[in-house]
Amino acid sequence: MTAAAQVPLALCCDAVRKSFGGRVALDGVSLNVRRGEFVALLGPNGAGKTTLFQILSGLFVADSGRVTVMGSDMRRDPVRALARLGIVFQQPAIDLDLPVLANLRFHADLHGLARNVATQRIARLLEDFGLAARARAPVRELSGGNRRKVELARALLHEPDVLLLDEPTVGLDPASRAQLVADARRLTAQARAGVLWATHLVQEVEHADRVIVLDRGTVRFDGTPAALRGAAAADSLESAFLAMTPPSTNTADRRVPA
Repeated sequence: MTAAAQVPLALCCDAVRKSFGGRVALDGVSLNVRRGEFVALLGPNGAGKTTLFQILSGLFVADSGRVTVMGSDMRRDPVRALARLGIVFQQPAIDLDLPVLANLRFHADLHGLARNVATQRIARLLEDFGLAARARAPVRELSGGNRRKVELARALLHEPDVLLLDEPTVGLDPASRAQLVADARRLTAQARAGVLWATHLVQEVEHADRVIVLDRGTVRFDGTPAALRGAAAADSLESAFLAMTPPSTNTADRRVPA
């Protein structure tokens, strides 16, 4: 048994299907993430990444298939499963008028954290993200990159076993994107959380432990970045990704990754 195989599965998605009317959004998607593992879910716009995240986070119910978080079934025991998740959605979901500190305290209260425990964790996370000096500033006054850092700090506050990040760098400049990726990798490694990072930006997956390529609701590849290049006989991740996700004649609105 390999060392990786001995690490428990934090997230397991087995044969998940989801349709909307006659359109199949997810067609038997299976994937897993182990604790301490940083997995990139790479796919073009419209591949099904957001639908998958909505199922993984309990917002949608799959037509069939099974999702478990640290062994808890999302359908049978959603409260226990959701309690083990930290989530950063594609669209910002934070109160812009509340100070940073108040946003984090509110989240801590939702998870039933004791005030002294919450205070210690908030102080540590604000320091880790370089936000200690802005703790009492309304979130509205922060830059886009710092707002995302607040959302990531909030997602880590209750020490989840799994961190879901759905296109968390959308709208950020290249420097802020790179910083957020680095912060997420560093802090989740410290917390030994399993991470599923959804993106359509190839640059963000270079240092992932594994890359899962999702296209038209189907997993096309699951392996290391180096293996992805090899599987597509390509000299770069971008070339490999484009080779595995050719444009479809009936999805003209899909964009090529930047």
